[in-house]
Amino acid sequence: MRKRFGLAMVGFAIAFGVASHVASHAKDNQRLLVPSASAKPQILTNPKQLKATTSSLPSSVNPTQSTDHLNAQTLSEDIPQTKDGERFRRVMQSARAQKLHQRPMGEILQAIAQSFLGSAYKANLLDQSKEETLVVNLNQFDCVLLVETVLAIARGVAVEDYSYTTFVNHLRDQRYWDGQINGYCSRLHYFSQWIYDNQKRGTIQNIGQNLGGLSLKKKLNFMSMHRQNYPPMASNDTAYQCMVERESQLDGVAIQYIPTQQIRRLYSKLQPGDIIAVATNISGLDVTHTGLVYRQPNGNMGFIHASPAGQVTIARDLEQYVSRVKYAIGILVARPIDPRQTQKTDNIPHHF
Repeated sequence: MRKRFGLAMVGFAIAFGVASHVASHAKDNQRLLVPSASAKPQILTNPKQLKATTSSLPSSVNPTQSTDHLNAQTLSEDIPQTKDGERFRRVMQSARAQKLHQRPMGEILQAIAQSFLGSAYKANLLDQSKEETLVVNLNQFDCVLLVETVLAIARGVAVEDYSYTTFVNHLRDQRYWDGQINGYCSRLHYFSQWIYDNQKRGTIQNIGQNLGGLSLKKKLNFMSMHRQNYPPMASNDTAYQCMVERESQLDGVAIQYIPTQQIRRLYSKLQPGDIIAVATNISGLDVTHTGLVYRQPNGNMGFIHASPAGQVTIARDLEQYVSRVKYAIGILVARPIDPRQTQKTDNIPHHF
């Protein structure tokens, strides 16, 4: 939770919207006997360090090749010797053993997310350093970090690229404006902003309108209006002014949400792995929580998320969960784009 507002998502989810329903949601979440691993986040300090990480791969390696020899190389040579690195190795070994690359994109995301069940929830993971850095943590999550991590891993698994470097690059691309780290203000703090930027670069598709969503016209300025609750902005006028400018750019970003009472009617149109954000009526804020659609064995649509109640868990029914979130008005829905389809398009000969 972020300070007294207790943000459930770094930058925008607040305690009086999340903490108020933690207790009542406990019975909706499947309690899992999976031990939580505690580990300090791995921080890649700047783009130069990312380049150094990338250079650890042999120059002759094509990251999209899928031979066993290459997979063994990437799993052994570019994974850091840390708790997060070891977790990444286990997730990728499991993905290969299950042949997840043969499954639809949504099922890949669901399987990857499921591998993190029981991992500890921890707020403010992205704000531990005074300088904006790319934080990688596979043992502790807030709700947005879980979504970003699962999506970044799944994008590699889909094309049989099990490289840690590829995962880190995907994570950076998804988290920052145009995939570039340039200070605190360059991070995609508002989730509708996150959806807009990632759709623009072909990572996900905003499907709210296709599902019959309602348009929400709302000025997003929660962060600048509560500057004192964001340490990087509290005493830094440059960061604050940059945030004000960023927020002004969001006036043209469309927010399409599905009202809470209509969510269940759309279960047949939702897919496992669809990205869900809980829309709110709190002034200046777009959403208060995020997670992924989880298809139950019986076909019902649940919700897998890093819960402020303490760990990555599954709420058995998506609509029921959202209906109990204070100040919630519905959901935003984004669908990950399958990179295998993009590859096929790229390989089609163009005749002029």
